Parts: sequence; C-alpha cells; structure tokens
Amino acid sequence: MSSTSSTLPWDVQRPRRADDSVFLVTGGNAGIGYFVAEQLSTTGATVVLGSRNPAKAEVAMASIRARVPGARVRAVRLDLADLSSLETAVESLEMDCLDAVVHNAGVALDAPPRKETGDGHELMFGTNHLGHFALTQWLMPLLSAAPTARIVTMGSFAARSERLDLDDLESRKDYQPKRTYGRSKLAQMYFGVELDRRLRAAGSTVASVVVHPGGALDSLTPSRPPVHVRTTGARLGAAPAALLVQGKHAGAWPAVRAVLDPAVRGGQLWGPRVFGLRGEPRSQPVWTHLTDTSVAARLWDASCDLAGVALGTIPG
Repeated sequence: MSSTSSTLPWDVQRPRRADDSVFLVTGGNAGIGYFVAEQLSTTGATVVLGSRNPAKAEVAMASIRARVPGARVRAVRLDLADLSSLETAVESLEMDCLDAVVHNAGVALDAPPRKETGDGHELMFGTNHLGHFALTQWLMPLLSAAPTARIVTMGSFAARSERLDLDDLESRKDYQPKRTYGRSKLAQMYFGVELDRRLRAAGSTVASVVVHPGGALDSLTPSRPPVHVRTTGARLGAAPAALLVQGKHAGAWPAVRAVLDPAVRGGQLWGPRVFGLRGEPRSQPVWTHLTDTSVAARLWDASCDLAGVALGTIPG
C-alpha cells in the first residue's frame, strides 16, 4: 500500500479493501464478533467465523450474506474451552496462510457458582485466555506464512481496574464472577502485549495488537435478526446511555481497524476515542499495569503450563 493511501483518514463506515486476504474471527457468530466479521466481509476478504455452535454460525453467515452481497464467509467449529480440540480445528481450516486472527470469543458469567471447562480450568479464564493462548500456538505457522499478519486480541475496559493474582489465576480461593471475568480479559491483554514483545525479539513479520470495545450495549446495537433483535422499547430506553457508550457494531471498530489499517503497529492498544468508552477508534497509551514485563512473563510461563503448550518459541 502506498504511503499516500496509508495516511488517509480512517472511515469506520467504509473499511479499506483486503481482497485475497483471509481473516479468522473467534466467536464470530454473535455479539461484537459478529459485527467484526460483518465489517471485515465488506472488504473483499474471506472471513472465517470460529464458533462452537455450527447452527449459530450458519445463521450468522446467512445474515452477513444478506447484508453484504458477494460476501466470502465460512465457518469452522472452534471450542476454546476444549484445548485438545484446537489443533484439529486449525487443521480443518485447510489453508496455507492466515492474514489475521481476531481473538474475540469470550464467556462472561454474572453469578456463582464457579464453573470449569472439561479440562478443569475456571470457565472464563480457561476459555477467554487459555483457549486463545493455545490457539495461537497452532495458528502461528499459518500467520508466519503471510507477508504481514496480525493477531488482534479483544480486551475489555472492565480489565482496566483489575489486577492479576498470579497465585490464584483460576479463582480457586476467592471466586467473584465479575472480577474473574475482568481478570480473564486482563490476562488476554497482557498476553497480547507480551506476544508482540516476543515477536519483535524473534524478528517475526507477525504483529500483535490489543483492542477493547469501550462500553458496548445490546440495547444500542442495530438489529440483525435473528442474530440480534433490538426492540423499540430497548432502543428508546437506552437512548440516554448513548451519550456515554455505544452499540456492539461500534465496539467492533477498533478490532477492524487493527486488522486492516497499515498505520497500526504491534504492541499498541486501540479503543474508542471518547473517554475510551465510545466513538471512532484511536491509539491509546498502553495501560500502566500492562507494561509490567515481570507480571507478563510470569503469566506467560503459567499459561504454557496450564494450557499444555510450548509457545515459548516464536518463529521468525
């Protein structure tokens, strides 16, 4: 891409073309992930929806095709809570290279009891963080085969006020659902920042970028029936909140820009422009606690042990 085109203003309504590119969006069948997939599909790229529910993935693909004529979209069964299934899931992609992955899928529980994955990990930490951590190992050869691939990790504004307990990463001693969710997203964000640090040290062409959607509410999200249906009552009731937060379609903007914009750099944090809660995406200072390399390194080593992967070696 020319230097002139790379400095043009970013238009969230008309993302740049990405013909011949292939992007994977985990959790692309619902929520913010659906809108990331829908928006990326307007660029001419092939978009793969990673979903643990094939039926929901079919519904999401039909919705995208109805809104984006000629959309090149397909699905792969992907269950991040089942670590042993991830290698097979990546093999089923049947591709030689991958231009970007958006680590978006997530589980959020609002109330006890504490739940575990089939592998015995706390459900939110095991799915949101360990699942993506392990998936990255299997995707790395495909990403490294692309000219300039990107790994985009979807964090959360809720993680800003959290801190990791490295001695209780899986909340076995003190489980509070909302805090555990925030910490699982914080772990993802630490991973995204540390991953780029290691990619740079290895001289890799792959870049890792961290994003967050700000405040993204269902009630401010446009309808995409049957994927998402917003009632008139919900729309009217949420109108005052639109001054501070936004819908999930706008929450997708930072991830879409991180995938497509050549001005985005590895190791950066992108989020909404207005107080980090709403508006068009922009680069933001990396949160101070995310710059703690000792915490990041300890989390990385613990994640390798817990997920049973050897992500210590990053290919150049």
